[in-house]
Amino acid sequence: MNRRDTWSDHLGLCSVTLRHLPAEAVIDVTRSAGLSRIEWGADVHAPPTDLARVAEVRELTEAAGLTVASYGSYWRAGVSPMSDLELLITAAASLGAPRIRVWAGEIGTAQADRATWDGVVAGLREACVVARDHDIELALEFHPNTLTDSVDTTLELLERVADDGLRTYWQPRLDEETEPSVAGLRRLVPVLAGIHVFSWWPAANRLRLAERTELWAAVADLLVRAVTPCDLLLEFVPDDDQDLVAEEAATLRDLFAAAVT
Repeated sequence: MNRRDTWSDHLGLCSVTLRHLPAEAVIDVTRSAGLSRIEWGADVHAPPTDLARVAEVRELTEAAGLTVASYGSYWRAGVSPMSDLELLITAAASLGAPRIRVWAGEIGTAQADRATWDGVVAGLREACVVARDHDIELALEFHPNTLTDSVDTTLELLERVADDGLRTYWQPRLDEETEPSVAGLRRLVPVLAGIHVFSWWPAANRLRLAERTELWAAVADLLVRAVTPCDLLLEFVPDDDQDLVAEEAATLRDLFAAAVT
């Protein structure tokens, strides 16, 4: 099988999209939409302080024929204590998650001084060592108000940490046009862990994926040609409407099918 044909197996959902629903309902929505994997959030659905529930969520996910893609945490390097990450790693192992999403501090690069950078770098280096002992990878949230608020700074941060156990997610930056957005993604390809898929335009106005077809078709075209299939996780559907997940999944599936042909 050509590796391009396997992208459909990597389509999934971030549970934070439906944080108002119980995990059981998130699983039902994911399966009904024809998606195959879930990034479980540590804030509501799989709290690291409740390992019994985390194990139950894993059992429910696997019983539904779905895969745990990753563990979505809110641990912030240089800010959150390492003891919190250790709890998350234990929970990720119980969940069967191969990866934990982490954050590069809590302020953007325009405000960050040398001490901030040094603290985030040191925190991520230590975190990578701890995670590696449990065969778990870390991936940065690509997000405003952190040191990964641009492609340039994300690459700089990864270079400074210099650990293969750390990669990055990608998502469209607010108010960025299609061409620079895809150009930025292209630069991140060598360090890409996965994609958080949503359409906000302009600013944080939530749109359907089909309303930014130009962007997502270009992303699909780039990925199927340049990347070994990685996680494509739907996030932040308009109004957090569970009834839209199946339609958004169908749009995403069609875009990647078109890119493969």
